[in-house]
Amino acid sequence: MTETFELKADPRSDLGKGASRRLRRAGKVPAILYGGGQDPLPLLLDQMDLINQMKNEAIYSHILTLNIDGRTESAVLRDIQRHPFKPTLVHLDFLRVSADRKLRAHIPLHFLNESTSKGVKQQGGVVSHALIDIEISCLPKDLPEFIEVDLADLGMGETIHLSQVLLPPGVELANHIAPGSEHDAIVASIHHGHGGEDVSSDTSTPPAA
Repeated sequence: MTETFELKADPRSDLGKGASRRLRRAGKVPAILYGGGQDPLPLLLDQMDLINQMKNEAIYSHILTLNIDGRTESAVLRDIQRHPFKPTLVHLDFLRVSADRKLRAHIPLHFLNESTSKGVKQQGGVVSHALIDIEISCLPKDLPEFIEVDLADLGMGETIHLSQVLLPPGVELANHIAPGSEHDAIVASIHHGHGGEDVSSDTSTPPAA
């Protein structure tokens, strides 16, 4: 992982829904830092700084440095609440991480060789993405920025399931998935497009006798 993210945060003492609304109007985002065997710590972060940093998708799968009153905490972004129709953040959850403890994180999927896959290039199919990220478990040192899914050999009507995704060393699915089980979700598939030949019956009016 080459990206680094440092977020400035302030301890928050003004709690409650009314206080949260006032803080958001002032350009702040309420947050909570929890885990690691320590008490939860309410925080405040700057709305615009967060929005700018979140333009980089790597922030969602990296260990972040929270600078809180001159001390630092390592954490991952565990949950984000966004406003339903405004481009603003409502609340964030950060999870403390320790070097010797496995953590869970949602990691984005990067799909390779879509346009040159067998089902697209040779058979004229269309790729459908059923998942855009997966939840994994690993030590902080093994946390990947993204996970690649190679579609090169995927043919028409074929699918890639969760159990078939190749994970980096030291990384495993957050929950064990047995191949073919009901929890073995589809990740991607190739199917027929909607622009094929019109095979509807001829409905033209026959010539008059």
